[in-house]
Amino acid sequence: MQIEWMNAIQEAIQFIEQHITEDITPEDVCSHVHISPFYFQKGFRMLCGFSVSEYIRNRRLSLAGSELATMDIKMIDVAVKYGYDSPDSFTKAFLRFHNVSPAMARKGQATLKTFAPLQLKILLKGGYLMNYKIVEKESFTVLGVSKGFAYENCKEEIPKFWAEHYATGKGQHVCGMFGVNIDETMSQEHFEYLIADLYNGKDEIPQGFVTRTIPAFTWAVFSCDGPMPAALQDVNEKIFSEWLPALKEYEFAAGYCIEAYDDVRKYPKGKDDENYHSEIWIPIRKK
Repeated sequence: MQIEWMNAIQEAIQFIEQHITEDITPEDVCSHVHISPFYFQKGFRMLCGFSVSEYIRNRRLSLAGSELATMDIKMIDVAVKYGYDSPDSFTKAFLRFHNVSPAMARKGQATLKTFAPLQLKILLKGGYLMNYKIVEKESFTVLGVSKGFAYENCKEEIPKFWAEHYATGKGQHVCGMFGVNIDETMSQEHFEYLIADLYNGKDEIPQGFVTRTIPAFTWAVFSCDGPMPAALQDVNEKIFSEWLPALKEYEFAAGYCIEAYDDVRKYPKGKDDENYHSEIWIPIRKK
């Protein structure tokens, strides 16, 4: 199944290269490989290190730089060719990617960056144990603080959100039993994240806090043992890049993901303890 997953990504890359100057979207790419956008884009990012949108953008800007530097072509023509509707938007994107302006590239006065097409090699992994169980859970409600994140930088930004939560004293209302990721549209661009506790439906909701009801699902519950956030992030990567692609009976069911945290007071070093226990809950359904 891992080989099939790698083949799907390679096929997606070939499709992008064949249509790089056309108005293609990540959804078009996912449709081409017959995998749901939410599932495929998570796996693509885990394995490749960037999103499908980033890959398309970087390839276009790399090709645009090469053409400006080596061909007698107008900047506006290059901009339109690679999907920019104005010279200004093209110039800003070009400058962010190459650290030089299109005008400097046109005059051959700058060193440009290159972003070559991905060439995937199959690397056999495994030999480790992923402890998980499949459980049925009724719907439940959580109380917490909410913030929106982009998938592109969430790995770095969410730990900052947790630090801010405790630094501002909000931990006295919500200690942080859960980290709840909600993307109901499964857009794979942005999602809502909550630092949350269970809510009994009776207590007053503090100002600045919200409640969310998590639907009933069948959940795959994965154990994560080790210092945070590295232990949880490592298991999360393996789930989407290796475990889910290998499933025969189940598939990802909805745009929810829950992190469940043990009481830090049970561990000498808190969340930095080598034995600290947390879990990742993934909603699944039978194919």
